[in-house]
Parts: sequence; C-alpha cells; structure tokens
Amino acid sequence: MPYDPLLVQPMRDELTRIGFTEMLTPADVDSVLSQPGTTFVVVNSVCGCAAGSARPAVAMALQNKILPDRLATVFAGQDVEATQHLRTHYLPGIPPSSPSMALFRDGQPVAVIHRHHIEGRMPETIAEALKELFNEYCIAEPAA
Repeated sequence: MPYDPLLVQPMRDELTRIGFTEMLTPADVDSVLSQPGTTFVVVNSVCGCAAGSARPAVAMALQNKILPDRLATVFAGQDVEATQHLRTHYLPGIPPSSPSMALFRDGQPVAVIHRHHIEGRMPETIAEALKELFNEYCIAEPAA
C-alpha cells in the first residue's frame, strides 16, 4: 500500500523545489528517459538517510557548473508503478534501492548510487561524488 500523500509531500517538495520533474507513471518514466542527453534520477524515500544525506547531497551537487540535461524523480513507496518500471526497464539487473540515484545518458545508466553508498555518509561527501559524475558524463560531446 502506498504511503500517505500528505506524509510524503514535504519530501517530494525538497526535490521539485530545486528543479526535479516527478515521474508519477510508467509513461512519465518512458517520456523522460527516452530523451537524448543526460538525465539524473533520484529514487526518493521516507527513510532517514534520504532526509539526512541523499536530498541534501543532491541540492549541494546542483551547485556544480556542469549539470545533467534533466532532473527527474520517483518516490518509492508511493509512485509504485513508476518506480517498478524504472527498475525493471531502465535498471535491469541492478538490485532495488531506496533511496538511490542514477545518471543516464541517452536512456542508459552510466552510474548508480545505492542506499549503501548513502547511509552513514555526510551529504558533502555524496555531493562531491555526484559532481564528479556530472563532470565526467554531462559534458556535451564535441562537434564532429
């Protein structure tokens, strides 16, 4: 059974307020991840490590000069079908993890940060890892 929408709204707002698009349905997931370029997806969660480390780290990482083309999110435990679709169609073979983050290029995952990479880590440490990923994968391809 999905979480109470009133309970999770403030947690959703933390990401939408800084530019994330919510993917509420499987069709939303397909629409966002079918676009060319880079997409950073956060699988949001009610857990303490999402509140204390993941969401603050994401906000810090977005201060980087180089950013993904798109920012998107699903909420595990509420956007159940969208989250399942993301996991089965775009992250096959990768164990489910909430919270988690994934960077995609042209709909293909190039990096995934699981819960075990978030728990017990300071937001600054996670933000630096995200910035490194953005710097590596989000630079436009040079013109031919």
